[in-house]
Amino acid sequence: MSDTVTITRARVRGMITLRGDLDSSVLRKAVEVIASMPAQRSIARKGDNAAAWMSPDELLLMVPHDAVSQTITDLSGALEGTHHLVADVSDARAIFSVNGPAWREVLAKGAPVDFHSFGTDEVRRTRIGQVAAAFWPTAQGAEVICFASVADYMQAWLTTSATEGTLPDILPRG
Repeated sequence: MSDTVTITRARVRGMITLRGDLDSSVLRKAVEVIASMPAQRSIARKGDNAAAWMSPDELLLMVPHDAVSQTITDLSGALEGTHHLVADVSDARAIFSVNGPAWREVLAKGAPVDFHSFGTDEVRRTRIGQVAAAFWPTAQGAEVICFASVADYMQAWLTTSATEGTLPDILPRG
């Protein structure tokens, strides 16, 4: 089987950090307007929107870039009176697509994750090649986010790790 994997820096995407009590019915109701409330270590998608669990009190909300300001206004209004933080982190993050049947092998070279049991809607917040990152599967492979300040390093690391002929055939492909 071919181990070809392509690495591309994705187009600009709106990303909003939402911190607060994820068990709060008020917060859950506000998030449900954007996407379903994700379970621990998972991502929930709704059209062009997504909500990814980042920690016990943090979600990463993804919306079209031109919808960030309105989404923040709507969230802030819906959460008024509750303890929360809503911040636009779109420009502070970079996102990459890692596509191809051997995407797991590429990420396994630098991320301490058991890819044998990594499920379809799972999110991992970890390190890849010593850089803080998070990733989740897509239909073609995976998406990886990192801080924009290390995006060039991450792109070089992913591209080098995806070099054809260097990937072991030890993980499920597809």
